[in-house]
Amino acid sequence: MHQPLPLAPITEDTHDVLIDLIYAGSDNFTGQVIYEHALCFLHPQAEACLRRAIGAARGFGLKLKVFDAFRPQEAQEALWAVAPNPGYVADPAKGSNHTRGVAVDLTLVRGDGEVLDMGTPVDTMTPASHHFYAGHAAPVQVNRMLLLTIMLEAGFVHHPNEWWHYQLPDANQFPLIDSQAWLHCVARRHEAPGPRAA
Repeated sequence: MHQPLPLAPITEDTHDVLIDLIYAGSDNFTGQVIYEHALCFLHPQAEACLRRAIGAARGFGLKLKVFDAFRPQEAQEALWAVAPNPGYVADPAKGSNHTRGVAVDLTLVRGDGEVLDMGTPVDTMTPASHHFYAGHAAPVQVNRMLLLTIMLEAGFVHHPNEWWHYQLPDANQFPLIDSQAWLHCVARRHEAPGPRAA
């Protein structure tokens, strides 16, 4: 009998989200392809909260667009090698909440596919990316507050320096997920589809 997986798969079909894993391609701050597998996973508790956020966004006529979720330790080390800045990239020696599977990077998209203006691209490592940066125009502030409201009510907390980053409360209490467990999830993901979105 299969053991329970430490991570739940997130797909566009099963979760009614858009997925654009930025580290599965080279269009990210490193300029490199970081992920060998372009698959999206979260810890089951985070996945349950994400489903609540998806439903809340739908109530506004919006969808969530996911840029990153679970991140293998080797990928965290690659990001740190390019940008060893603990204000924006977790020190892999301490562990990232992405590697615990309890953090997700995302934004909001309208029904016509247009991404809401959040003031900066994802992974902009400047004060302009901070949640409550005062220099943005009112529409940007409104968009950020809408995302914040949706995610907080779904059970996440925000990262003060990154408008796109949300995680479960007390995230560092969750264990880091090693790459062998993750690869087991990848293998199982190819065996059977995940549950359909409600």
